[in-house]
Amino acid sequence: MCTRFVYNGIDKIVGFNFDIDLSVWDHTVITEENRFYIGIKMPDGMYHSFHGINKNGNVGTLLYVHGNENARYIESEDCITISELTEKFIKAEISFDKALDIVKKKKIIYAPDATMQAMLSDKKGRVLIIEPGIGYRYEQENFSLITNYSILKPDITKPYIVSGDTRYEVAKELLAGYDKDFSVNDAFKVLKSVSQKDLWATRVSFVYSTEKNKVYYVLNNDFSNVFEFQF
Repeated sequence: MCTRFVYNGIDKIVGFNFDIDLSVWDHTVITEENRFYIGIKMPDGMYHSFHGINKNGNVGTLLYVHGNENARYIESEDCITISELTEKFIKAEISFDKALDIVKKKKIIYAPDATMQAMLSDKKGRVLIIEPGIGYRYEQENFSLITNYSILKPDITKPYIVSGDTRYEVAKELLAGYDKDFSVNDAFKVLKSVSQKDLWATRVSFVYSTEKNKVYYVLNNDFSNVFEFQF
């Protein structure tokens, strides 16, 4: 359960809530010279960057979604997994334009162990929403928003919406009420309003200011204690 948005005001601001079950995923916040990311420990023993920010302004995040058969994992040169594409983008191994080119030419599939969708964005405020097995959308609107259900074909995942899960509706209404002066503090207000508790609690919330090239983040819903990381 995660929430991700991009707000294109005077400052291009990204917000992300990372909601997970600690019994399922081992994670840690990692800061490097060129990357800030929430490392997810994988079977290879490495912490991978599937949710993070590059110094060049690339921001990529994966969000769990109920899978569809059309995106199941297969080994083929004509396919690329959503996790590989997202990590390459966060590592700046590919640009936004290259990512867009890839989704046009290759079939985007799930990794063998998880069904995810993604939002990629750059310092210009351009956004690429990728839903394996469904399609993609390129946009540059006042704001873009995604949670754990399909944006492109909502009816596909509608049966799997958790009862009482109004994160998308709440965040959308709040974001629509802001103007071009949308700030880092405003972004945290939105994230706090849709943060989760209990088993799938919000473990990390981060806000990225492209204007300052700085990341602000909080741990475990402690929104009174904000850490900063300057690229």
